[in-house]
Amino acid sequence: MYAIIRRYRMAAGSIDDLMHKVDTQYADRVPEEVGAVLYTAIDTGDGTALTVTLFEDEEAGRRSEAAAAQVREGLAEFRVEEIDALSGEVMVSRASEKVLNAVHH
Repeated sequence: MYAIIRRYRMAAGSIDDLMHKVDTQYADRVPEEVGAVLYTAIDTGDGTALTVTLFEDEEAGRRSEAAAAQVREGLAEFRVEEIDALSGEVMVSRASEKVLNAVHH
């Protein structure tokens, strides 16, 4: 598995409105479009957010770059900018059944 963690800053609007739009318009599409096995968006406070996306392999992660750019374009009213990105091979992974329950904002 391969992971990409992206950090974003928003310059307009509310984080609640941003997360609602991500939840209703992108969260279900992202995994299908880029071959992700997990997609999460996290409010990290102070107008910043993280996304954590897990992929079956590095190639799928690399293919996700265009989709991430499209999501940022779709969130233009929030003036979202990517301020950091980390990626790498997942070396250890565990999950409980609770992970399978979608969280909606």
